Amino acid sequence: MKKIFAVARWEYVEKIRTKAFLISVIITPIIIILYSIVPALFAEEHTDETKLIGILNNSDISFSELDNELSVYKLKNNQPAYLLINLNESGKSFDENKLDADEKTKSGRIYGYLFVDGTSSDKLNLEFRTSIISDPQDMERFGIAFNNIRLKRQLLLHNINPESIGFTSNNIQIKQIQINEKVKSNKDFVSVFYRSIIFIILLTLMIIYSGQMLVRSLLEEKSNRLIEILVSSCKPEELLAGKIIGLSALGLTQMVLWFLIASILMGTEIISITSFHNIPEIIIYFILGFIFYSSLLVGIGSIVSTEQEAQQITSYLTMVLIIPIIIILPAIQNPDSIFMKVLTYFPLTLPSVMILKLNIIDISFLELLITILIMLLSIILMINISSKIFKVGILYYDRMPTFREIKIWIFRK
Repeated sequence: MKKIFAVARWEYVEKIRTKAFLISVIITPIIIILYSIVPALFAEEHTDETKLIGILNNSDISFSELDNELSVYKLKNNQPAYLLINLNESGKSFDENKLDADEKTKSGRIYGYLFVDGTSSDKLNLEFRTSIISDPQDMERFGIAFNNIRLKRQLLLHNINPESIGFTSNNIQIKQIQINEKVKSNKDFVSVFYRSIIFIILLTLMIIYSGQMLVRSLLEEKSNRLIEILVSSCKPEELLAGKIIGLSALGLTQMVLWFLIASILMGTEIISITSFHNIPEIIIYFILGFIFYSSLLVGIGSIVSTEQEAQQITSYLTMVLIIPIIIILPAIQNPDSIFMKVLTYFPLTLPSVMILKLNIIDISFLELLITILIMLLSIILMINISSKIFKVGILYYDRMPTFREIKIWIFRK
């Protein structure tokens, strides 16, 4: 036991002093914040400048009608969001006016222009021509303006007061409230998505980073024959256990530092603590998932002999790790599907999927107990398998062993 903790302490101290570890502690939270907060900020951010919009029109819709509809949109400083100019110059043909409008748009004299083609008797063709990709909000507003004009005309045609359009366009907003045995809370798709993906990405990045660090460490120890000195000083099982404990302690240190950063952000209200639920259960799956993959990576790291082999194997593992990220959208919409149930009880995906489900639905105590037991048994089994591979693999230099050879190592008594 003394040798196990000596190896664990050496592994922990050596890794925590590296620049790569210190950088990951800072860079990873920044990446998570960028994933979760910045998209929302960009979605809400709109220009504070009035946009000069031209109108080139050969339909029966008048310039004043469009100006009246778009004048309701204001900026934060109460200035109009749009300033319309009529591009239908008298004395010029419609095609000439269109060429002039294109030139004004390309030169930046106007933000863009609405091309209203009413030559067809049965429908109105609309184009917004601009030199840059416009804000989708602009497209939505322009569409609403034209629809309101057409609706008002139909109301007048049937002797109905056009002012009633305000009532018909006043859509009812539905607030989603999730009710379960634990909590009643407001939930929408976006908040559930970001809350779920934060923990899943954290777990994935932590496993990938720690796994690459462990595999490179084992590869370096094998290449300079340091592993032979270590094995001569302690048993392979003790070396394996020490590396797993040291790597797990390193991962837990990383988690603590990340939670301290999160606490600071919560204090500044960048992240709200009320946005997260089931934190104790999520931490349990986070730790179990990390220990399971650490045990797996020790076995993998012991059989590789070159950097290329290490990258090839870890890339396959990465593809498995990102499955929960790929399925996060359909999982939120249908968490009880058969596919989700299979992933829930499959050890390689269980931690991430359970973290996801804890943010979506109310998980029964029985399911929590079963999945935690599966992870504990999987960890014990993986440590047992990795130890058998580790005993032979750490002294295997010439080439990466075949699957048949690995199978012999595992089932050998």
